Amino acid sequence: MVEAWLSALETRQMADLTFQEVSRSLRALSSTYVERRAALAKGGAMSGAGKRAAFALFYAPLHYLLINRIVRELGRPFTEVSSILDLGCGTGASGAGWARACNRTARVTGVDRHPWAVEEARRTLSVLGVAGTARVDDLTRVPIVGTASVERQRSRAHAHGRDAALAADRTSHRGQGLLLAFAVNEIDDVAQRDGLRDRLVSYAAAGGRVLIVEPLAGFVAPWWGTWQRAFEAAGGQAHECAQVLHRVGEVGPGTAATIGAGERTGGEHGEGDPGEVPAAGGGDVLPLRCHAM
Repeated sequence: MVEAWLSALETRQMADLTFQEVSRSLRALSSTYVERRAALAKGGAMSGAGKRAAFALFYAPLHYLLINRIVRELGRPFTEVSSILDLGCGTGASGAGWARACNRTARVTGVDRHPWAVEEARRTLSVLGVAGTARVDDLTRVPIVGTASVERQRSRAHAHGRDAALAADRTSHRGQGLLLAFAVNEIDDVAQRDGLRDRLVSYAAAGGRVLIVEPLAGFVAPWWGTWQRAFEAAGGQAHECAQVLHRVGEVGPGTAATIGAGERTGGEHGEGDPGEVPAAGGGDVLPLRCHAM
């Protein structure tokens, strides 16, 4: 299925673009992630057909492999969720990676502010055999603990007393997962970001599983330390690792596996010059931070 997905990506994204055009766009996209980060909040990563193609062909396969491997290494209970809310889903690759790492492929609901990304996410889920959908929305405003949970708690409190209601509500999100992969770093508003953090902690306290993945580079996520302390206080774990992905061996040859060879400038996933990052055929070393609750 993964090879079918990559083949479909290549056919669609390269229909009106040359390899050289997409390679140039990848350099521009990497520059946006590193040097012009203010543009991210305004959708700069998805501005123009070339950048969109570069994201779909280069970053999306990496995100799929990364999240799939991380979830497999985390194991239970992350591999036992039945549904996943993928906030800032992009092309849907990360959510699909988690879903396909589960014992039974989980259902995915993707949310992204960019209509193109949402449409791509729907295609990704379909081609990879993952049930689900995606919609246009602001990830900072999506209900995580919704009114249904509140109403359930009120009903339980009325019928069984406050203690029983609170005990039951601690399991109200059991079997559910929530993913933020390379998404929180694009939230500029501090109040919105802090509010999201608090809602994630509450979600985990209600039995949900939260996975947040960001680049290790400190300038990308200066808020990480504060989030780490909040998550660890709530029983979560923080990890730092360097994932090595051999895209040619793992997802097959072709444009999607080679588009970034010789073109990396550090990009979204870390700092450094192109000489520090092996070409696509030899594997990419991706320094990451991961919160898991």
